[in-house]
Amino acid sequence: MYLLRLALASLANRRFTALLTVFAIALSVCLLLAVERVRTEARNSFASTISGTDLIVGARSGSINLLLYSVFRIGNATNNIRWDSFEHFAADPKVKWAIPISLGDSHRGYRVLGTTPIYFEHYHYGRDQALELAQGRGFASDPFEVTLGAEVADALHYQLGQQIVLAHGVATISLVKHDDKPFTVVGILKRTGTPVDRTLHISLQGMQALHVDWQNGVPAHGAGRVSAEQARSMDLQPTAITAVMLGLKSKIATFSVQREINEFRGEPLLAILPGVALQELWSLMGTAEQALFVVSLFVVLTGLIGMLTAILTSLNERRREMAILRSVGARPWHIASLLLLEAFSLAAAGVLLGVSLLYLGIALAQNAVQANYGLFLPLALPSRYEWTLLGAILAAALLMGAIPAWRAYRQSLADGLSIRL
Repeated sequence: MYLLRLALASLANRRFTALLTVFAIALSVCLLLAVERVRTEARNSFASTISGTDLIVGARSGSINLLLYSVFRIGNATNNIRWDSFEHFAADPKVKWAIPISLGDSHRGYRVLGTTPIYFEHYHYGRDQALELAQGRGFASDPFEVTLGAEVADALHYQLGQQIVLAHGVATISLVKHDDKPFTVVGILKRTGTPVDRTLHISLQGMQALHVDWQNGVPAHGAGRVSAEQARSMDLQPTAITAVMLGLKSKIATFSVQREINEFRGEPLLAILPGVALQELWSLMGTAEQALFVVSLFVVLTGLIGMLTAILTSLNERRREMAILRSVGARPWHIASLLLLEAFSLAAAGVLLGVSLLYLGIALAQNAVQANYGLFLPLALPSRYEWTLLGAILAAALLMGAIPAWRAYRQSLADGLSIRL
């Protein structure tokens, strides 16, 4: 205990250098833990982008491609699904609910999704959280109503009752706009931190109305054009959709329904389990995730090397101090232990300050991070893995402290102050 008091007194005597060393270690520890928290929560958030959906069905392609365009609104489908195929599986006794999805249009870079009101009831995200409206309502009987995601409304400053024009295709700047069929904003969803925030939701009838006068991907001209009022009175039953989300009555039936869909003779279809496909997609990004973690480890190593440099630099200046200690009876191993305790004390103080900075940062940024990025960073105690990282940092500090300790041990012997019997 007296060696610890002596070590702390020695650090207090060199307080400016010691404080800088502690702060450098604290920042590196804070960065390491922050990266680990963000990695963990990003993985959890990514895996829960869609929740409660048992199967996603689309045209036969790849599971990741189907997941990207149906859930993340990235890319396009290789083909559509016939409406009668959707009705066939929606009527399956094992299916509890079915959400049809139609993609293809956009608005100023944001994707437009055609669906039915059941989407707002059964599409869940996160920890089985349902979609909620911040303002207004979901689209209803009128085909020219749109419900906006939170990011769309915030970025484009749209309000309820405002009219907007959708465009054909998914480019940021589209040359083909549906100017003759404007949509009215009737609702704005609460922020979810998922692709829902970046989506404009319309009815399947609205999607059909936009293209009711199109032929072979080209809009009609002159007398062939259909106005919005004329479209309202027409049969707007869709003939094809992009994908289907299925909820089953029993989880046990998941694989049998998946096999039935994959072997469907009516048209080539693919059914995927969202959770499995999400893990496949996350594994593709694992290299970047690991690279970020390695960079933060090197930052910690840099902080510890700074500590080692500070202690080694002070050794020559402290030879007189060590000689005095030897003259009052301190043995060489006492001197070495003193240096080890100094290194450990600096690292321990840096770890405590780094953890404190982490929790302070989480407390200040928690709401903003969740609102803008969908990441919930809990103010929870460090996980077992985080405790392991902190223990490894302290162990590394002791190993590095052994270098100046060994030099101090050798110097105390070389100074000719060892007691001879």
